[in-house]
Amino acid sequence: MQARDVRIVLVTTPDVESARALARTLVEERLAACGNVVPGIVSVYRWQDAVREDAEALLVLKTSDAQLRTLTDRVTELHPYDVPEVLALGIEQGNQPYLEWLGACVAPGRRSDGT
Repeated sequence: MQARDVRIVLVTTPDVESARALARTLVEERLAACGNVVPGIVSVYRWQDAVREDAEALLVLKTSDAQLRTLTDRVTELHPYDVPEVLALGIEQGNQPYLEWLGACVAPGRRSDGT
């Protein structure tokens, strides 16, 4: 896998438990190689014509460009929010052994050890 084929996906959730459950499902379904749960963020945003401020958790997912659409659809299906944040970022470089591991994890029919 090349760096240009990797996507970092940011998803905010209402709490750590939601982020953890979402990450576990996406990794088990091979849509993400890894999910990092970052607790304790505060989001300030406009919703239904009002400015709101809420405690949330941030889920940082690593996936392939090939799995991005399916991952986005699955997050939308599982997420408790009406309009979940799902933002995908490209990367320029990465540790090649890590990129290969990531590719093996999200490739259908392959084990996470790359075989």
